Amino acid sequence: MVRPLAYPLAGPLGGEIVCAGCVGVVSAFACTGCGSEAHPYGSRRCARCILSERLTDLLTDPATGTVNQRLRPVFEELTGSERPQTTIWWLRKPTPGPGLLRQMARGEVPISHDTFRTLPSTPAYGYVRDLLTAVGVLEPYEPHIAHLEAWLEVTLVTLPREHAEVIRRYARWHVIRNLQQRAAQGRLTRMLANNSRLRIRAAIEFLALLGEAGATIQTATQADLEQFLTTTPGYDRTAVITGFVAWARKSRTNTHLSVVSAKRGMPPVTISDEQRWADIERLLHDDTIRLPARVAGLFTLLFAQPLVRIVAMRTDQVEITDHDVQVAFAETPVQMPPVLDDLIRELATGRGWSLHVARETGWLFPGGRPGRHTATENIRRDLAAIGIKRFEGRKAAMFQLAATMPAPILAELLGTTDSYATAWAALAARDWGTYIQHRATGR
Repeated sequence: MVRPLAYPLAGPLGGEIVCAGCVGVVSAFACTGCGSEAHPYGSRRCARCILSERLTDLLTDPATGTVNQRLRPVFEELTGSERPQTTIWWLRKPTPGPGLLRQMARGEVPISHDTFRTLPSTPAYGYVRDLLTAVGVLEPYEPHIAHLEAWLEVTLVTLPREHAEVIRRYARWHVIRNLQQRAAQGRLTRMLANNSRLRIRAAIEFLALLGEAGATIQTATQADLEQFLTTTPGYDRTAVITGFVAWARKSRTNTHLSVVSAKRGMPPVTISDEQRWADIERLLHDDTIRLPARVAGLFTLLFAQPLVRIVAMRTDQVEITDHDVQVAFAETPVQMPPVLDDLIRELATGRGWSLHVARETGWLFPGGRPGRHTATENIRRDLAAIGIKRFEGRKAAMFQLAATMPAPILAELLGTTDSYATAWAALAARDWGTYIQHRATGR
C-alpha cells in the first residue's frame, strides 16, 4: 500500500521500505490516542489528536462546555487539514488571530464582519476573517473593498464636516460602486484598489485647495480646477481627478467643471516574437520554476490572458481526459498543446503547491488565505524573477493571435470584446471586416 509521506517508514516489504501497518507489525510510532501512524508529533501522540485538543480548548463556549456551535465549521475545517502540524504552529504563533477566535467562542465579541471593521487591517485578522468566510460562518466579502472602506472611515473623521460629506458621497456612490462592479466581474485587483484610494486622496486635496480660496465644490470654477492640476506638486493629478469631476457633473454638484484627457491608443508591442517563444520554451521545460507561475505564464504568452483573470480561474474551467486537456478561458473550450497539457494536469491534481493549502477551494490557483485564489502579485513576482515581462508578452501574444484569426473568433476564444479584438487586428494590419460575409457565402 502506498502511504502519504506523513507516515513514518518502518520496514522492508517486496524490496521497498514501507510503514509498519503495511509490514504487519506493531508500530512504535502509533498514536496512543487514535492508533494512527500518520503525523507523529511529540511523545507517542499524533499531530491531529493534539490539534483537536487545542482547538477544543480554544473554541469551547463556557456556557455549554462544548465547541461553540457557530464555530463548529472552523473546528472541523482545521482538524481535517492536510497538515495538522501547520495549524498547531499557527496556534502557537504570537499573533492575535487565535485569540480573536477564543473571544468569539466565549461570546466576548460578535461573530460578524462588524467585529473586523473595528480592528486594524492586519494579515492576522484578515486570515481569520477569510477562514470564517471560507467555511460559511460569515457571508462572502471582498477584502480590497473592506480595506478601502476602513481607511475611508478613518480618513473622513480628519476632514472638515462639509468636505467629509462630499467625499463620503463620492467614495460610496462612485469609487466603491465601481470596485464592486469589478469584483462581480472577477477583475478587482490590489492595484485597482490602491488607485481608487489615490483618486479619493486627489479629491480631498482639491477640496482643501478650494477651501483655502474660500470656495466649495459647488462654487468651484474651471480656473480653480486648472490651478489644482498645474500648481499642485506630486503625482499626475489629471488622471486621478477625472473621476471626481465626472461624479460632480453627473450628480449635478457642479456641472461647469471638465477635464480633457489624452486619448489612449493601442499599447505598443515592445518584445519580438522570438523572445516570446524563448520565454514559452523556458516555462514549458524549466522545472526549477514554480508550477503555478509556469502555467499562468504560458496562459499569458500563448493565449494573451491577463493575470487578474488567470488567478481567478476555477477548476471547472478545465476538462481533463486521458487524451487531452481543454481550458475554457471564455465560453468555448480550447485544446491545450503538448507539455502544457501535462503541466495543467499536474496543477489541477494539486501537485506542485505548498502543503499548507488545506482544503479544496475550487480555484485552479488557490492561495494561502482560506477561500481565496492566489494574488496576481505572487505570479508576477515569480515571472519577473526569471526575466519574463508578462505585460509585454501578453501584448505580443495578442498581436500574433490577431494576425492569424478573425476578431469575432479571437474574442470568443479569449473572452475579450469584439471591439478590443478588432483593434488588435487593425494593429496587426489584418482586415477581418468582411469575415462574416465571406463565411456566409462560403468563400
